[in-house]
Amino acid sequence: MEVEDAMTDSVINLIHEVELNIFKQFRQLTSTLNINYIALGGTLLGAIRHQGFIPWDDDMDVGIPREDYERLLDLAPNILKNTHYFLQTPWSDSNYALSYAKLLDRNTFIEERNNVNNARKGIFLDIFPLDKIPASKERQRRQILDLRRLDSRIYLKLRYNIIDNPIRKFQNPLSPEQLQTAWEYKRQRQDTMTQFNKRPNLTVYKNLASQYAYDKELFTEDQLTNLIDLPFADTTIVAPADYDEILTNIYGDYMTLPPENARTEKHITRLIMDNQEFMV
Repeated sequence: MEVEDAMTDSVINLIHEVELNIFKQFRQLTSTLNINYIALGGTLLGAIRHQGFIPWDDDMDVGIPREDYERLLDLAPNILKNTHYFLQTPWSDSNYALSYAKLLDRNTFIEERNNVNNARKGIFLDIFPLDKIPASKERQRRQILDLRRLDSRIYLKLRYNIIDNPIRKFQNPLSPEQLQTAWEYKRQRQDTMTQFNKRPNLTVYKNLASQYAYDKELFTEDQLTNLIDLPFADTTIVAPADYDEILTNIYGDYMTLPPENARTEKHITRLIMDNQEFMV
């Protein structure tokens, strides 16, 4: 068991090294394009509690207000075209069903737990858009229900599954008509996410693709503009100066480590890079 744990730790460290390089590429993009971002969720927690990655975590999360997020999606592909990075979005990968972007290292291939699909795969950085939400609880409820309904339709149309099915490899590729239907659902989903952004009276933003409960990952305008640099591994990452309130809202007593049996927030189960295969 100790040998297995040591092997797993070494693979996680390798994943962290690749993710850190992806993040540095992302940070260069945001600097070039004069775009503000913030660390989110476990990445923000890691920066505060560990000055880097949470040791057992295997991804990085950042957020960008929608207007700058769309500018990144528009301009970054041209900057990245001669690199080994790919900006995966609902529009750049027709088989990709999620509502946010990923910056992938194309020199790697991964398989993820409970996530079987035909989208492009690689070690990644998650890039979430941050959108305004309505003040009314009923409108909030309606928006999130609409998003879940559209997510379900897209996942079904693009054949996302929890477990692999041997029959999957014998299925025909999706037809142009099926991909067009998925594209229309994606457009409806984006319209649902962005419907309140033009309302100046609304001042609360949310990561609408968040894994946390609805009221956990919310941000005020001040939290998105009053930013600081924090140490993160061998570099720095941008975070809201009011990180304590944000992390307390999500995790409660965030400086206390969880019990050992809960230190398992791993997404990646298989990694291929440098012509080697690693199981996590």
